[in-house]
Amino acid sequence: MTDVLRRGRASLAFGFFAQGATFALLVTRIPAIQDRYGVSDGLLPVFLAAVPILAGVGSVTTEQLVKRIRPSRLLRWSQPVVLLALLGVGAGGHMAGLGVALGVFGLAVGALDASMNMLGVSLQRTYGRSIMLSFHAAYSLGGILGASLAWAGAHWHLALWVSYLPVVAVLLPAALVGSRFYADGDTAPAEQGHGRGEGGTLVFKLLLPLCLVMTFAYIGDSTVSNWSAKYLQDTLGSSEQLATVPYNVYMVTTLLGRTIGDFGVRRFGAVVVVRLGALVAALGFAVVAGAPGEWAGMLGFTLLGLGLCVLVPQTFAAAGRLFPGASDAAIARLNIFNYVGFLVGSPLVGALGDAWNYRGAMLVPMVLVLVTLVYARSFAAQPDRYGGGHERPRTADVGRGSNGL
Repeated sequence: MTDVLRRGRASLAFGFFAQGATFALLVTRIPAIQDRYGVSDGLLPVFLAAVPILAGVGSVTTEQLVKRIRPSRLLRWSQPVVLLALLGVGAGGHMAGLGVALGVFGLAVGALDASMNMLGVSLQRTYGRSIMLSFHAAYSLGGILGASLAWAGAHWHLALWVSYLPVVAVLLPAALVGSRFYADGDTAPAEQGHGRGEGGTLVFKLLLPLCLVMTFAYIGDSTVSNWSAKYLQDTLGSSEQLATVPYNVYMVTTLLGRTIGDFGVRRFGAVVVVRLGALVAALGFAVVAGAPGEWAGMLGFTLLGLGLCVLVPQTFAAAGRLFPGASDAAIARLNIFNYVGFLVGSPLVGALGDAWNYRGAMLVPMVLVLVTLVYARSFAAQPDRYGGGHERPRTADVGRGSNGL
């Protein structure tokens, strides 16, 4: 059973890694995609907004599909579709083809994100200790690799399909082989009851605080990814070259925070870690807003990486604890608010920056992140069917992976 768990955990971590690299390769080459297909500045936001909207549709669809299909099987086949859709974005020649490729990418990535986190939560329950942050650390590592490869492609002026093809050629077969070892882990029976912490019924009123935290976290994340370079250059007067550094620093500190975050959860509990993360992230936004120069701004973005990195993984984990008998449905529903935050964050900061100023605009995500403190108790371990604060693994279910182990 230990070998099954280790293989299941390693293969899922690789799935997170592959998705981090894939997504980074897409979003960091948006200017090149725009140039290849001749997408106007006015039409580009429509294409970009369509991806998270369709991803939300994919997540909702996954909520229904997991009633009949194990999350491991959905993940096994959605990941290759995402990779092939990325290749389609790079290899197409007409704007209609770009629309189809991005549409497929959005739908598949919604299913992928939802099923990936479902599997992570069920494995964490089986382990009986916090491991969720380690999966998201693998995602951050993949994002760093993907962004680095994208930089190399842009630096050497490689065609998009030339940049994407080697990555897909390596990741796709590796993901298919790794998916043979997925383990669905422990899933509480849906008929156990309907109350808080033990229910088989998803009560959205109880899930709502976690949905808000997820939205606020992604508003903060999208603020960094979309506005850090512009803010450093236009507001703090940095050079164009230095303005590219904050997002890389943010990704590295996100990786660092997630790598050590599980130890913090095991030692101090999820509530303490989430509160500390929210406070550090709010401090980061305050430093960015009040920074007298580019180096102080860099410090603020560094703090943002260390603070925001714990919120999303712990929100998924908390949903699994809150609804152990309906965790798959809770995670699929919660995953929608990932895309809500992504859609809201960048336009919100941009509109406030244009109407007011960008220093003031940075205070809005700071306040939203601080609201997380109000909902921090939702991250507490819930009494489970064994009468304790932690779920006890059911070893009989550990081996029921997609490969029949």
